Amino acid sequence: MPTARRPCLLQGLIPLACLALLTSACADPSQNGLPQEGASGTQEGKVPAQDVVIAVGSEPDTLNPVLGYARWGDGKVVEGLLQLGVDLVPEPLLAESLPEVSDDGLTWTYTLRDGVRFHDGTLLSADDVVYTYESALDPDLGSAVAADLTALAAVEAVDERTVRFTLDRPHASFPVATVLGIVPAGSDLDDVQVVGTGPYRMSSYRPGDRLVLTAHDDYWGEPPEVGRATFVFAEDDAARVARVASGEVDAALLPATSLARFEENDAFDVVRRDTSDFRAIIMPEEHPVAGDPAVRRALNLGLDRQSLVEGALAGSGRPAYGPIPPEAAEYSSVVEVDTDVPAARAVLEEAGWQEGPDGTRVRDGQRAELTLMYPAGDSLRQNIALYVQAQAGGLGIEVTPDGLSWDAIEPRMSQDPLVYGSGNPYDADLSTYPLLHSSRALVGFDNPGGYRSPELDAALESGRSALDDAERNAAYAEVQDLLAQDLPWIFLAYVGHDYVIRAGVWQGYDVPLVEPHEHGLQGGPWWNLPSWTSARR
Repeated sequence: MPTARRPCLLQGLIPLACLALLTSACADPSQNGLPQEGASGTQEGKVPAQDVVIAVGSEPDTLNPVLGYARWGDGKVVEGLLQLGVDLVPEPLLAESLPEVSDDGLTWTYTLRDGVRFHDGTLLSADDVVYTYESALDPDLGSAVAADLTALAAVEAVDERTVRFTLDRPHASFPVATVLGIVPAGSDLDDVQVVGTGPYRMSSYRPGDRLVLTAHDDYWGEPPEVGRATFVFAEDDAARVARVASGEVDAALLPATSLARFEENDAFDVVRRDTSDFRAIIMPEEHPVAGDPAVRRALNLGLDRQSLVEGALAGSGRPAYGPIPPEAAEYSSVVEVDTDVPAARAVLEEAGWQEGPDGTRVRDGQRAELTLMYPAGDSLRQNIALYVQAQAGGLGIEVTPDGLSWDAIEPRMSQDPLVYGSGNPYDADLSTYPLLHSSRALVGFDNPGGYRSPELDAALESGRSALDDAERNAAYAEVQDLLAQDLPWIFLAYVGHDYVIRAGVWQGYDVPLVEPHEHGLQGGPWWNLPSWTSARR
């Protein structure tokens, strides 16, 4: 990952008292517009912190919500009609209250908060909301957001502050979909300088390097205490560890295997969050081995998930069997399976996969071998791939891990298995429909293995439209039953999210939030960055 900062000559963990010196030695603020006296790493003692520098492991493909950024809300630059609180329950943001809903559940009316302005000074109006949603539904844009709005038939401006959504069928999770960030009507969706109404505005953006946000002086709500946030894109886990240790950044998402050095140092806080962020293997439908039902059943039975959690994830996580987390009301234990290696081997034998001289099975001249892709630099997914390789080898399935760039992975996702990450805790519909519905097959990252099942589609549609809890739970029980039969994905684990942040500088970031897959700009302790307050008072 390119960086404009000079390499740091000192390595290893250091006392907090040295961090300020090292920051000025390692960083080159002139390269990114950061004032030397303002960077948090250069401050010590009683001066309240104004800036924070955060290393994130991924860079979004876009920063525009209409094109898919912050699908479940962010609230730093762009804001939605609603937002999700710590308890994941929707609450008003740009709407002055929760929507009024018609008795048949087909009409949802929102009233906009009065006096809200975009960063360019224009007043937020219902036309902006209409433009945002109509753009998100534009088939020419191919936005992933469209998958959350399939029931939306029309959106109209009743007056300047009133917006009415009309659905063609009930959609129980529709309020969650209205956390979508609102952009000005007529704005250029390809412009990287996204204009929103949030407490921060985009100050500068260098793709592949960093994004700098600064507090918006005329924000309609409570102004944030953190005046500037710099997000440094560092895909490589080792690079993020080094940057935190050197003092170049103040906070980062780190793999659990690298936490010990920080847990033993009072200069840092380590924050671990439970998640619904699963890792699974995509089994492409057209792959000659991964697409075979017997191979899928064998891997589902034969992979020891608890061992993988303890080894590959260093204990930070829990076994996963499906996209709906166990805490959800819609969860069904039908997806769960006990590890049974002899049974897994028997499945392969019965399907005609015979063990060859080198231990790899063969059927009709086809070796039971597959390449397992993972993003290079992601040590967690690499560890998972290696554990799968070792365990699958014991079944007679040869797995070859292959670390690649996302540019190399994306065109191959329909052809080769991939260690995939996704998941959200907000709603069973949102955590299943985009990944499994036929309409989302081969559409970006939603259903990259090309899985199609009319029966599962019908169950997903039933779950999406069900307004009664019992009816909804029954629909998702069927979804999970069908999923356990077809096994288009082999779910492995929900990973824990572990963060390191400089201690004693800020407060308010350690909230009991169950996190979704997102852990770049949106997740982590900086999920509620506008609410942080200084610890130096």
